[in-house]
Order: sequence, then structure tokens, then C-alpha cells
Amino acid sequence: MISHHLIRILTIIIFLGTLPLAAARAAEDAGVPTTPPAGNPDQDIQNLKKEVLKLNRELFMMEEDILYPESTQFTVFVSLDSGELFDLDSVQLRIDDKIVANYLYTTRELSALKKGGVQRLYQGNLKSGDHEVTAFLIGKGPHNRDYKRGVSRTVNKALSPLFVELKIVDDGSQEQPNFDLAVWDH
Repeated sequence: MISHHLIRILTIIIFLGTLPLAAARAAEDAGVPTTPPAGNPDQDIQNLKKEVLKLNRELFMMEEDILYPESTQFTVFVSLDSGELFDLDSVQLRIDDKIVANYLYTTRELSALKKGGVQRLYQGNLKSGDHEVTAFLIGKGPHNRDYKRGVSRTVNKALSPLFVELKIVDDGSQEQPNFDLAVWDH
């Protein structure tokens, strides 16, 4: 399957004329056409761009499957409901007391989270069993005061993918933000 993709990529590169002559001859010996089909050059280039994007997407999906097999896949997402009581500056994520992610938010990213966006903070591999997931959040809390909080949860990783969401939710009744690590059901 990979060799089929490589042949298609080589064909595209040859059509664009970026391969050296020796490589083009080797590709031709392997049965890969080295001259572009007759037609509208602009349309041919647009078709080739679409093909490259399609191949890139397929290769990305194959890479994801290889790097993060379902049996060990572990992903943490961040969500923020309205952000009225907490302006997020940064998050540090630890798994079993090992730092796996540090993230500093831009104004644009914070705005996207406040509008309902969800950010993938971390994706990695985790062996089966119990693991402690801890997130430390820094930002501005009520009355523009510096705010640093942590939330921790023990999760059980089985042989299927595990997805955890770090939820930041305003609690209007207490005028404080609440932080939670929730495991997604799948």
C-alpha cells in the first residue's frame, strides 16, 4: 500500500518537473509515466494539487495509526464554557507525575475556546492500567486576580482509546470557575 502511494507521489513530482533526470529515468524504467498528459496546464496543476492533498491526508491517517495504535492511544482535550470567571493563560499536563504538555494560550485561541472550541492538548501512548492525570491551570480569576489551580484524577486505561476532557466551567452561584477532568464515554 505504501509503495502505491510513493509511486503516485513520484508521478506528481515528475509531472511538476522537479525530479532530476536520473531519477526520472529510473521512474520511467519502473513504468511510471514521465510526461504530463496533454490538456490544460492550469487544470492539470490544480488536479495534481488536489491529488497531493488527498495523498497527504491518507499518509497523515496512516501515520496516526502507526504512532498511536488504538490499544495505547490516550488524548486530552481542553474546553472552556463561557470564560466569564476565568481567563486561561496556560496549562501544564502531567501523567503519573511526568510533564507531558505545557501550553500558553494566545488571545485568539482563548477566544475560540470561549466560543465553544475544543483543543487537543495532548495525544500519546499509555499502557493499560491506572494512571494519575493532573492539570495545572494559570490565568485570571474573578476580580482580575491571579489564579492558579490544579485538578487531578485517576483514570483506567484499557485496550481501547481513552479520551479525557479538561473542562473549565463557570459556577455563577459561587462566582468561581470549576475545573474537572472528565472521561469521555465511547
